[in-house]
Amino acid sequence: MNKHILVIPGDGIGPEVTQWGKAALEKIAEIFGHEFTFDEALMGHAAIEVTGTPLPDETLEKARKSDAILFGAIGHAKYDNDPSLKVRPEQGLLKIRKELGLYANLRPILLFDELLQASSIKPTILKGTDILFFRELTGDVYFGEKTRSEDRNTASDLMIYHKYEVERIAHKAYAAARQRRGKLCSVDKANVLESSRLWRETVQEIAKQYPDVETSHMFIDNAAMQLIKDPKQFDVVLTANLFGDILTDEASQIAGSMGMLASASVGDGTGFFEPIHGSAHDITGKDLANPLASILSAALMLEISFGLKEEAKTLVDAVDKVLKEGFRTNDIADTTTNRYKVLGTQEMGKLVIKFLTQTVTTNS
Repeated sequence: MNKHILVIPGDGIGPEVTQWGKAALEKIAEIFGHEFTFDEALMGHAAIEVTGTPLPDETLEKARKSDAILFGAIGHAKYDNDPSLKVRPEQGLLKIRKELGLYANLRPILLFDELLQASSIKPTILKGTDILFFRELTGDVYFGEKTRSEDRNTASDLMIYHKYEVERIAHKAYAAARQRRGKLCSVDKANVLESSRLWRETVQEIAKQYPDVETSHMFIDNAAMQLIKDPKQFDVVLTANLFGDILTDEASQIAGSMGMLASASVGDGTGFFEPIHGSAHDITGKDLANPLASILSAALMLEISFGLKEEAKTLVDAVDKVLKEGFRTNDIADTTTNRYKVLGTQEMGKLVIKFLTQTVTTNS
């Protein structure tokens, strides 16, 4: 198989972790006889520094021509400390999602048994958790009209959804539920928000087309509580942009760290794959970032964009082997971790590539 992949390292720890997502793809291509070619482009703060814009036209053009995109992270502390700045890194991410029609964000919350102790939640509650979130990406308050009064004392963000936006992501979520445990929970705030009432009405209509999938509805506040109380009750979770952003970050605690969670943003064309963690400027350049989420994002790319399920499983198995051997980065280490097995970004990345080769050799 021949595929062209665009790598956008982004900001902060983005380049450090993306290096290993790319290395994993290169090793998979070598092992299984595929040909992956790579290009690189700027986005976010890194792009603003060079071009003055968070998403240069050149990057967008390269993105449209690629078969898939591997992204690192976006953001910089200077923008967090100065909300008045008009040009911001996150604008690049929102724009590329819109331009590429990436309306569905898939975030699997897959818990490795070896990391049960890395979470503050009791292992008995966590064990067996396997959730797939479908977060709508191109609507909601992120894209609605924003206003600020002349005296700067009043502000508003329009939470807007069109029916077709709900329909298209609902179909994707139901199709996924059919391949899993056949359960879908739609999360909204229909008791308060008109946009959520449209969301619920539309999901109820779509549900009739999937009678083999058990559908439930839950308000966002209850869902946030249930996610911690009993995460195993969830299979596929379908929700809006803002709610999905919050719930999936909350769910990172189930996996022990954001450094373990991959994501895929898809539509009807090029897929966009990234860890869910931020740019983490406090640890940038210190060899502390966890590269496993980027590597697992590469596995999602193999499966979702390229249909290479065996290759994707091989990559996930290599990560699992590393964890079974007791190796950890700082964010997923606990009091039982051997201090000699706490690795930096570079060592952990190299070890996964080494175990990847061993996993294939053992299985063959």
